[in-house]
Amino acid sequence: MSQGVLGKLRAYADLVAFTHTVFALPFAATATVLALREPHLPLTPARVLAMLVCMVAARTSAMAWNRYADRDVDAKNPRTKERPIQSGKVKPKEALALTVGSALVFLASAATLGLVPALLAIPVLFVLLGYSYAKRFTWGAHAWLGLALSLAPGGAWIATGAKPGLGIVAIMLGVLTWLFGFDVLYSLQDERFDRENGLHSVPARFGTKGAMRLAAAAHAITILCFASAGAALHRGPVFFAGVIMFGVILFVEHRLVRGGNLEKIDKAFFDCNAFVSAGFFVTTLVDAWWLSRG
Repeated sequence: MSQGVLGKLRAYADLVAFTHTVFALPFAATATVLALREPHLPLTPARVLAMLVCMVAARTSAMAWNRYADRDVDAKNPRTKERPIQSGKVKPKEALALTVGSALVFLASAATLGLVPALLAIPVLFVLLGYSYAKRFTWGAHAWLGLALSLAPGGAWIATGAKPGLGIVAIMLGVLTWLFGFDVLYSLQDERFDRENGLHSVPARFGTKGAMRLAAAAHAITILCFASAGAALHRGPVFFAGVIMFGVILFVEHRLVRGGNLEKIDKAFFDCNAFVSAGFFVTTLVDAWWLSRG
């Protein structure tokens, strides 16, 4: 493969922040594991593959659209002015084409999973793409992004054929509040830029201290949600150990950025939350094995 093609693929991967898949994919996998103790459809290789394609395609479409829709704003922001579109590595029309192509792949893959996933795919796509404009009119954009990410475990649950219930709703709410909290912390570095450019965010609306308090409250709710999900789904001790681990890592994340310490934002954002999502999946998987022994 030529260096030119490899360079383009790297640019596309950077465009959609491919490494950030580590936030959503483990929760979709977690929901799939949790659904196995519920009445569900056979998890054939074809179904698992379609679920994976759905998640990757939906996320790719959403990220490509976000970069396209925010191309002018990102060009002004010192933090984002070197992104692929702004640096010329990816043309706006290429990002738009990737958005449309990935959306079509998502819709087609969802249709192979059954009538309900096929019908839900369109409103899901609306939520995913609509987030890109939320910051223009509401500081609740962080919650919108949280809702978008929570659709990964929710969609995985539905795709297995399991019936919705309190357990998966609690997981989705936990993911929503988790994302809300760490996205608020991450957006601290854009507080001044958002105010000066008429963009809405929790830091721009409530200031650094207010934003950090809201993020902490959201993460407290996250832990309560996951503990509630464990109780509703009759999980074992390893699952609840995973919930405790989740809480400890979130505590560390908040300690890293206490006082609005922007130097530790990247570490808090990526390292802590990658450990949270991957670690929670692993403990859920081990818990499922533990319960199967009984």
